[in-house]
Amino acid sequence: MDYAGRLRRLQRQLSDSKLDFLLVTHLPNVRYLSGFTGSSAALLIGPADATLFTDGRYITQAREEVANARIVIGTKAPVTAAAEFLVGRRKKFRAPAVLGIEPESLTSGARDRLAVLTRGKARLRSAPQLVERARMVKDADELRLIRRAIKLGASLFRIICNTIKPGVREVEVAAAMEFEARSKGAEGMSFPTIIAAGARSAVVHGRASAARIPRRGFVVCDFGVILTGYCSDRTRTVHVGQPSREARRLYDTVLEAQLAAIAVVRPGVMAAEVDEAARSVLHKAKLAEYFTHSTGHGVGLEIHEAPRLAVGQEQKLEPGMVVTIEPGAYIPGKGGVRIEDVVVVTPSGCEVLAPADKQLVIL
Repeated sequence: MDYAGRLRRLQRQLSDSKLDFLLVTHLPNVRYLSGFTGSSAALLIGPADATLFTDGRYITQAREEVANARIVIGTKAPVTAAAEFLVGRRKKFRAPAVLGIEPESLTSGARDRLAVLTRGKARLRSAPQLVERARMVKDADELRLIRRAIKLGASLFRIICNTIKPGVREVEVAAAMEFEARSKGAEGMSFPTIIAAGARSAVVHGRASAARIPRRGFVVCDFGVILTGYCSDRTRTVHVGQPSREARRLYDTVLEAQLAAIAVVRPGVMAAEVDEAARSVLHKAKLAEYFTHSTGHGVGLEIHEAPRLAVGQEQKLEPGMVVTIEPGAYIPGKGGVRIEDVVVVTPSGCEVLAPADKQLVIL
């Protein structure tokens, strides 16, 4: 990974953002800029250098992972150590520095303590999402790792087909999938595995429960893995027993909506246009009221990243962006369907990053 290049590009943006320093506290952003994967860290970035603050648990790990920043191992919280370090650097300056912070990753208490520690030496300012903007467009190394994660995640569908049977508990299906993922090298799951069967398939985020799979009905299976730090995300909906005409219509309409959204993904298209492509199909089928979430989101070091494919989102797609396309329809008391793939925006359109066979599987 080109951590040094990422850091240099960010440093060039500090003056344009009217910042003297940026304190990075969101751990995925720390990892993106430095390679550090520990659970406690802050990265203080100046115009010409960077300093990583962590604690004694990570002495060896920090030295192994971080090459483009000074490493400070302390006994205090990383934010406190960074503040004290900055104040020490600013003692010879009269004018206070402008310190950018990531407001969404700091509690109000942490921000208050930071303000007290830096009083007279730095003025806190909520920074624009400089790191998040950079993370939206994946480089070649990231795409390679994402492809690997998605390939592993997609392979779990075989476990679904072999495990789902009437009477089996949803958690048993999830456990079999997660065991397989770990056995193949996954660091963990991207999120709690969703296995929602029968009437529960109408629950959008129906985490696997102790409920038993019924003799007939949809089963929504939403799953993903973390491999080498990068996430995958995939949803397939299967049907236990022969589906009714109404069930087939529901499935086919959601699939049509997903394919319509994928078809419009290309550079220059606004995120909202992708959402509208899916939503319009469901609207024509009088199912729009049952589509209650956005069409997709970015995927990378986190399972939910920018951009968001939703109503009103004006972000234009760019080559290298990796997003999910996942429309659904959920009819309370009856059941629901969601179909999801991850795509990468290419110079001329997009590429689906996994085998894309989506005909209804009947178990």
